[in-house]
Amino acid sequence: MSAQVTSGPGRVLVAVYGVFALAATARAAVQIATRFGEAPLAYLLSAFAAVVYILLTVALARGERRLALTACVVELSGVLIVGTLSLVDSAAFPHATVWSGYGAGYLFVPLVLPILGLFWLRRRAVVTRTGESD
Repeated sequence: MSAQVTSGPGRVLVAVYGVFALAATARAAVQIATRFGEAPLAYLLSAFAAVVYILLTVALARGERRLALTACVVELSGVLIVGTLSLVDSAAFPHATVWSGYGAGYLFVPLVLPILGLFWLRRRAVVTRTGESD
């Protein structure tokens, strides 16, 4: 296990993922509790996104690089797949998910965030290998 994130850009990344974890969890919980029958696929995808954001927040905060990398790849894949499907077959997604339209409902942050996460994890791995200060 790597060192925990205690400062710098990594701390900001953890905070942003934490906010998204809370937002996606709350959104999915309300949707599933009140309107599940209207769009079960969309609401279950929102719940899945929430779980991914929670995992990423914890993995980044604890410095669990492998888990964070895996979760970032899952997140980016989800955003790209769900984003594309929601545009190609909008009837399959009568209600928006966190990842619909590549995260358009969240100002495309769900699309950009895993790219930033992967970049930061890669940069941190290079810094750790070369012994530079982070």
